[in-house]
Amino acid sequence: MSNILVCDDDKSIVEAIDIYLTQEGYTVYKAYDGEEAIQLLDKEDIQLLIIDIMMPKLDGIHATLKIRETKSIPIIILSAKSEDADKILGLNIGADDYVTKPFNPLELVARVKSAMRRYTSLGSIPEEDTSDIYVTGSLIVNDKTKQVLVDDEEVKLTPIEFNILKLLVSNAGRVYSSDQIYENIWNEEAYGSENIVAVHIRHIREKVEIDPKNPRYIKVVWGVGYKAEKL
Repeated sequence: MSNILVCDDDKSIVEAIDIYLTQEGYTVYKAYDGEEAIQLLDKEDIQLLIIDIMMPKLDGIHATLKIRETKSIPIIILSAKSEDADKILGLNIGADDYVTKPFNPLELVARVKSAMRRYTSLGSIPEEDTSDIYVTGSLIVNDKTKQVLVDDEEVKLTPIEFNILKLLVSNAGRVYSSDQIYENIWNEEAYGSENIVAVHIRHIREKVEIDPKNPRYIKVVWGVGYKAEKL
């Protein structure tokens, strides 16, 4: 079973999450500020991070930014704030999901399981089939090695970004609505998905496009959704 790092300056919240995740068979590591979380991530083999936004020493926002420089593990943000703008902020800094306090522990466990399924699907298990390489122009998505190349240069994507890009490029020319992308990638009913998907699309463009404001590969079909161009 996977190792999960829980980081929150409220020790009672950390202990409560620990109980529920341990019951599900996960090994839980604990940190109480962003600096401690980064240190543990450097020392231990962690597969998922749950981190609060407001913390002493180094808050969750700056910690996530730092972690994303080297790691692509799923990150779930915890925060007492519930406004859409804060959810988008969490995604903007590289988080994969967002849970608002107070939360139902069973919902958090379900989100952890969902994130872990997506992350595990990006594992490096050898496969014989070489048909899982998708190409449009100079953009290559290799579902076997989980690599993305642009002009022969590798770009690093988070698990969510990779899955969205693979969905679009493997079906180049087909238009997907925000709801369709959300339901395909998150495997749950789309609710308020437009902003969430838009943020991830923007991140993908920033990484694979020479000029993200005039994208070559990932296009908006206004009023409908997104597509990867056939090039």
